[in-house]
Parts: sequence; structure tokens; C-alpha cells
Amino acid sequence: MTISVGYIVGSLSEQSINRRLADYVASRAPAGFELTEIPIRDLPLYNYDLDQQPPAAAVAFKQAIESHNSVLFVTPEYNRSIPGVLKNAIDWGSRPWGQNSWDGREAAVLGAGLNGAGTAVAQSHLRGILIYLGMTVVGTPEVCVPWSDSILDSSVTEAYVDGFWRRFAISLRTPDMVR
Repeated sequence: MTISVGYIVGSLSEQSINRRLADYVASRAPAGFELTEIPIRDLPLYNYDLDQQPPAAAVAFKQAIESHNSVLFVTPEYNRSIPGVLKNAIDWGSRPWGQNSWDGREAAVLGAGLNGAGTAVAQSHLRGILIYLGMTVVGTPEVCVPWSDSILDSSVTEAYVDGFWRRFAISLRTPDMVR
């Protein structure tokens, strides 16, 4: 059995610490999990006027969401909340009204930040949005990584990430898929 997980990085920067975290998390995925990035870079700003004829990037984005069992959000924290680009992507995925691509999917949230709390506040805000959209959100373990250049070489991070995968597999009722 393969669990298809799409992941979204809430930053457009190719050098983003959250992109680096997402790549690390993907590299530590247990057997049976297939991860694919769902890019958000090409999405225009959401505009209700486009609902009847959405741009190709929005159509492709919604199809990518719908092709996965679960979605992993790896987000930075901007001004104590989620980045605008991530909120924009979430809006495209939930529209037009009645065509919510997020509904019924499992979600998990991770993030790395430059302060001691990592991205705890942004993750809290994001979980509230995802629950409203009908996603089942894994609540623990919270993975809020306080960033340093050597953090991905740390046994602490390895333990956090492996713990995340164990909890995620259990929440999907697939505990046999963990290391």
C-alpha cells in the first residue's frame, strides 16, 4: 500500500529554510509513502472573478491536490501568521464555492523559523484554516524547528522528523509503514 502525500512549501524562495526542511522530511519518509511537491509559485492572486474560467495554473494546482491522499504543509512564519503566498494557494484550492479540493484529505503541518518557537504561531493559524476546510489535521507531534545552519545534521531533528512520520502513519491507521 502506498500513501501519496503532496507537500506544499509556504515560501517562494529556492533558498528557503522551509524548502530545505521539506526536502529533509521527504528524504526521511518511511517505505510506503510517496512524496511529491505541489508547487504554488505560478498561482496568480486569487480573484473571485476568475472562478468561472480559472487560470491553467489554478486548475493544475487543484488537480495536484486531488491526486494525493494527504497534504503536508511546510511553512515559514511571517508576522506571526502564515505567508500570503500560502494563504493564496489555500484559497485557490478551496474555490470556486462548492469545489473545495482540500475537503476530506489528511493534513500535517511543519515549519522552521529563526526564533526559539520555530513557526508555532503560524502552524496554529494554519491548522485552524485547514480544519475549517474539512481536512483532518494531525495535531502531534508539533514540529517547530528553531533554525540553525547545522540543524539538519542534528540527531534532535532526525528524532523530531522520525517521530513526525510515526505519528502521521498512526493517524492514517498505517503504523506498519513506519521505521
